[in-house]
Amino acid sequence: MALLEKLYGPFFDLHNWETVLTSGNDWLIIFSLVVLECVMSVDNAIVLATQTQVLPTKKLQEESLFYGLWGAYIFRFLVIGAGVYLIHFWEIKVVGAIYLIYLSVKYFFPRRSKSGKKRTVRVLGDPHSRKFFWWVVIQIEFMDILFSIDSVLASLAVSNNPVVVLIGGMVGILAMRGIAEFIMKIMKRIPELKTMAYVLVFMIGVKLFLSIPAIDIEIPATWFGIFVIAAIVVTLIIHFIRQRRNSNGNGAQSS
Repeated sequence: MALLEKLYGPFFDLHNWETVLTSGNDWLIIFSLVVLECVMSVDNAIVLATQTQVLPTKKLQEESLFYGLWGAYIFRFLVIGAGVYLIHFWEIKVVGAIYLIYLSVKYFFPRRSKSGKKRTVRVLGDPHSRKFFWWVVIQIEFMDILFSIDSVLASLAVSNNPVVVLIGGMVGILAMRGIAEFIMKIMKRIPELKTMAYVLVFMIGVKLFLSIPAIDIEIPATWFGIFVIAAIVVTLIIHFIRQRRNSNGNGAQSS
């Protein structure tokens, strides 16, 4: 009981919520977490949307995502509580830092698949049955669990306040489910945003590693929030410079 109170007590501390909701610095950090959640999870949103396509009607597809959303919220709540406790162990910090750095390195240096075959979703049973519907919901929940581990780990490396991480994660999940199509269009128009996200993931891994007792360099979460805003501005500038160069190049060729 004492352990549960230690893990999840901060979520029910009204003073903690009041402090977060009235703090400009905390909202800056929450904004950073939402940006990370949205940009890193575009591929995940596509996978989840694909899973629902095996259901025969639009209504059932939307219903399955609705239940999946609540399942994602509950799981996120449970994992953040445990994560806030575990992240204090330096061994967990080292493993987490290595994993985050690995994610960014894997993005910049991808391994090519030996087989170019496309994965297909196997349809088992009658798609119109309620049993099949709940099987799809369970699959969505399982994918949510896998996808959220990266996000929770990255978020806890930015802020150790569970309320900040919870708000950032939940707003990010809601944004991904609600405006996934819009975010995907932005990502197609400005592909540099995804590169920016994995640069941030790399920096978070470095930040987490520097905080272990042997090094003991703590980079304030507020600084990281400012860094995220600066990274977005620099990314947009790079995109518009490239776009202008391409348009000038095409204009020179046509003349």
